[in-house]
Amino acid sequence: MIRLWIRRFPSVFAAAATAVFFLTSPGIAGAQSKPAAADVSSDPVLRSLQTELTRSKAQLKMDNVDAPFYIEYRVFDVEQFQASAAFGALRDQNHSRLRLLRAVVLLGDYKTDSYYDRGQGISDVLPLDNDELALRHQIWLATDQAYKRAGEALAAKKSLLKQLNVEQPVDDFAKADPVQSISPIVKLEVDPPRWTKMLESATALYKNDSQIQNLSASLNFISLSQYFLNTEGTATRQGSNHYTIVLNASEQAPDGMRLDRSPQYASSRIEEMPTPEQFQADALKLLDGMKKLREAPVVDEEYRGPVLFSNDAAGDMFFDLIVPNILGRRPAPGRPARTTGAFASSYRARVLPDFLSVVDDPTLESFGGRSLGGSYKVDDEGVPVAPLSVVDKGMLVNFLIGRMPIRDFPSSNGHGRASGGGNTGPAPGNLFIRAAKTSTREELKKRMRDECRDRGLKYGYFVDTLGPRLSPRLLYRVWTDDGHEELVRGAIFNELDTRALRSDLTAAGDDPLVSNRTGVPFMAIVSPSVLFDELEVKRADNSKEKLPDYPAPPLISGVN
Repeated sequence: MIRLWIRRFPSVFAAAATAVFFLTSPGIAGAQSKPAAADVSSDPVLRSLQTELTRSKAQLKMDNVDAPFYIEYRVFDVEQFQASAAFGALRDQNHSRLRLLRAVVLLGDYKTDSYYDRGQGISDVLPLDNDELALRHQIWLATDQAYKRAGEALAAKKSLLKQLNVEQPVDDFAKADPVQSISPIVKLEVDPPRWTKMLESATALYKNDSQIQNLSASLNFISLSQYFLNTEGTATRQGSNHYTIVLNASEQAPDGMRLDRSPQYASSRIEEMPTPEQFQADALKLLDGMKKLREAPVVDEEYRGPVLFSNDAAGDMFFDLIVPNILGRRPAPGRPARTTGAFASSYRARVLPDFLSVVDDPTLESFGGRSLGGSYKVDDEGVPVAPLSVVDKGMLVNFLIGRMPIRDFPSSNGHGRASGGGNTGPAPGNLFIRAAKTSTREELKKRMRDECRDRGLKYGYFVDTLGPRLSPRLLYRVWTDDGHEELVRGAIFNELDTRALRSDLTAAGDDPLVSNRTGVPFMAIVSPSVLFDELEVKRADNSKEKLPDYPAPPLISGVN
């Protein structure tokens, strides 16, 4: 993930020998509250940004190029602790700090701006030592480069629009009221030996199972203070912390099939991270599950019938099938669509069953006693956020929008979020899947068995966890006659897509689960378990790997 991020901004990291990857999530400062003079005067970063913003607004003008109508600065001050262990030994650990600047200059006007091609701003690394002259010098250089790129981009954009003869249905850039909100800077408080020892102890449990080929664990703790200022009068400073721990186990079944599991813990509160005792117990549980998985029978038939998803699996499914399609992304110039994605033509149409609704609410900090990772009050474009109904009783009524409007949505609804130190785009905060009618997990299982019995099916399927590309990692047959469960492996779903969500999802549970997502930006999804009346399950076309030609090293030192 670090390498992918660096490839997007190579010029930034040419100047930074110790680059870090981080998750971007605004804090929860109160919008519209005026910053205290003491807060501004005591923060050299805020002072430097404000000084250069005022100076750039007054002086930035080249011959034959218009003056900017809009300038913004975004700074990410990141502190990060990372560590990983495998087979009971620490592999690496790193405690780092990085301060990134993003400068955006827009030429033209709100109707037709320069945000195109290379006119998307400049990313650079800022000094850490709070030398205001050094900070201002770096900000000045980035602003100058962004201005020059914007001039080139505006010319190219106007030329393209003439060729396509495009009539702009909406403005390029939405106006927004100024917001002033300064909240405290956050710090990363961490005791490295405690956490590295926990990773080492848990991964040493590989000795309990000679068939395990990999048992590793990693953590990524992040503290982010984020600044945003623009020439419209907005000034915000927000802070947030994010903690992630991942266990990884892999092995091969006797037939060579590769099996992987990667349970994770993600939270905005370090108190919600597992204790060493809990982590050890979870690692033992993981090993026991891996043993059962490699001994499980392979799905060797094609099944079409009821399938029940746990709240954990349902959260992953909704994240993959709903989130990309509710983002209000501007299509390429000349294309008539409202937005991109599977729901581009579904505005005011049914996309889910009428008993399901979807609400994005970044204003909530917790749910059911668990922290929500996508909490914020002001987005990364300086726009306050409020709870937003996206799908109401199955009907798509909103898209998540930043300050780049789309047809029927001329203004931001506070969902412009930054992708690391790069561009902003629409993204959810805390996405809730809400059901108007619910059942307990046992009631859903009974309903599934009853439907299987009515169709003459010997069993239905229960999905406990999902892996990449919505493939089941823990999948159980639930036998119709007595309800007993049988773990199976090597299955995939056929046609688990947005059509199935709309037409085949028939019931939901009363067990909403918070799933904090690791990614850029940080977000959360809250989903109950769900029942499909018909899905197709079939054997995966997995190519088998050869088993190791000779056994693993003995688990007793000194033995060859």
